[in-house]
Amino acid sequence: MKHARHYTLAEANGALGWVEETLAALRRARQGLSDDEARDALAEAGPTNGGGQPGRVVSGAFLELRAALTRLQEAEVVLRDLDRGLIDFPAIRHGREVYLCWLEGEPEIGYWHDLEAGFAGREPL
Repeated sequence: MKHARHYTLAEANGALGWVEETLAALRRARQGLSDDEARDALAEAGPTNGGGQPGRVVSGAFLELRAALTRLQEAEVVLRDLDRGLIDFPAIRHGREVYLCWLEGEPEIGYWHDLEAGFAGREPL
């Protein structure tokens, strides 16, 4: 088995709320890390005062990113694509380890795929 935790369909569907919140946090953090204005100001001010407010923006974004990724990792929820909101939940189906596959915007989990198959191998439950 690749994963220690396996979700039932009900458990995975029940987790979608916090997963969506985590996706939003990851996107906010990514935006903070790629904020050109903050990064430029940080590079300019860094040698003299540690970066001040721009430094806090970037470091806050990093901490938010780390916390959100840790939440997913501890729950053994697999983030496949942040932009699309593609998530896999480890599960057991017919005695085999598989992924329950969810794409942000879908009302609930309706697909699964083998561990190696990926999104292209999604099949309806």
